[in-house]
Amino acid sequence: MQKYQVTVNEVTHSISADHDMPLLWVIRDLLKLKGTKFGCGKGLCGACTVHLDGSAVRSCSLPIAAVGKAKVTTIEGVSTASSSLALREAWDQLNVAQCGYCQPGQIMSALSLLRSNRRPSDSDIDRAMSGNLCRCGTYLRIKKAIKTASIST
Repeated sequence: MQKYQVTVNEVTHSISADHDMPLLWVIRDLLKLKGTKFGCGKGLCGACTVHLDGSAVRSCSLPIAAVGKAKVTTIEGVSTASSSLALREAWDQLNVAQCGYCQPGQIMSALSLLRSNRRPSDSDIDRAMSGNLCRCGTYLRIKKAIKTASIST
């Protein structure tokens, strides 16, 4: 076990963990933040997506030792920035979620896209959201919500 300082949702935590413990398990098991989900464990489904210094990353395949001094934001730490509010409103208005399991990862990927590209094209959205799987198949609603949020910001 090694000691780490990790900043999650603007709070710095001191933790003890093996160097190869995935960030996902630090978030869920050590910090008790349950919004970030375990899906595949290989970074392929996107359920575990968080932001690392604002960029969407898969936390299930990122060891805590690789985080360094980067700031981690989980779904619980999403701010009240206009892109966040617009996205949440569009998500609700268009009834995007069905079972909801993948939604934290979908939202984190969508926010990362909207923060870097305020007016994404359909192909921009497809590219940014590829690898975020939804078993309920709400992909068209997800895309429409992102487009709606981009117009609102």
